[in-house]
Amino acid sequence: MNFDLKEHPHRRYNPLNGEWVLVSPHRMKRPWQGQVEKPEKEIKPEYEATCYLCPGNSRAGGEQNPEYDHTFVFTNDFSALLEDTPMGTYEKGGLLKAKGAKGMCRVICFSPRHDLTLPELSQEDIVRVVELWQQEYKALGSLPEIQYVQIFENKGQMMGCSNPHPHGQIWAQSDVPVEPAKEGKQQGDYYQRFQTSLLQDYVALELKEKERIVINNEHFLVVVPFWAVWPFETMIISKRHFQNILQMTEEEKQAYAAVLKELTILYDNLFETSFPYSAGIHQAPTDGMEHTEWHFHHHFYPPLLRSATVKKFMVGYEMLGNPQRDITAEHSAERLRSLPKEHYKMK
Repeated sequence: MNFDLKEHPHRRYNPLNGEWVLVSPHRMKRPWQGQVEKPEKEIKPEYEATCYLCPGNSRAGGEQNPEYDHTFVFTNDFSALLEDTPMGTYEKGGLLKAKGAKGMCRVICFSPRHDLTLPELSQEDIVRVVELWQQEYKALGSLPEIQYVQIFENKGQMMGCSNPHPHGQIWAQSDVPVEPAKEGKQQGDYYQRFQTSLLQDYVALELKEKERIVINNEHFLVVVPFWAVWPFETMIISKRHFQNILQMTEEEKQAYAAVLKELTILYDNLFETSFPYSAGIHQAPTDGMEHTEWHFHHHFYPPLLRSATVKKFMVGYEMLGNPQRDITAEHSAERLRSLPKEHYKMK
């Protein structure tokens, strides 16, 4: 019997972090007897008096927001990282180790409108978000104690988002976090071996294969990675090899905003709901080194599997063995590709 990626259980390697995922495509044939509910069509107002992110409102920490017109950024009132943390260490017996973590956490409001999400913003408004990401990456990354600037967004209550107002976060810290550190090592090893970018070579391969491409414009490629863990996981990858968001040309910035809008529209259209996800940019550390090996990319990790309410959890084998998925990356890409490009609310 010939091995078939679409039929037989197999493991797929993730060259970005050096880990494996178990893929079990045959399990998609089993009948689904779990709970499936239609999502409630929530109608949100343009302005919410009790929202601590809306213009002019007071935040939980007592500060008042300005009457902002487009984007707005402020230091999180309940930051996970603090600027004045003493950089001490703790160690016992070679097994118990800890060290101080210094940094700061910022909140970025994408729009003054409480009722909109990223796919419902204009491309011009998304460009403003990208420009604010650039400003914050530059400002925070220039601080001598900051080694990494993590830009990310949690969308939807399912992903732990405590406020529906369109916003994201930036955590800047004195160490490189675990996931970017793993990716940095893998990219560094690859660059040292081949003198080329791992993701640039991956983009070239995906353009030949075509099976996992979701969006393809002049400057960016959106794929369901061959090694994807989440059901409809995607990755936005720059076609040109550059290390961080400050190195984008004006054309690339516009193309990036266009891709962000189109991809999030496809997500919403999949189950005709405001699609939850955790998403974030991975780019070079801000430790003053060149980091030629790094290649700019943006991960999207959405949890929905079969409908607007059926969420994939990491349980059992995935917690004790390694991640596992049933739906193949190729099938996910085909479904996303085939969706309408106009947001379902505009019908």
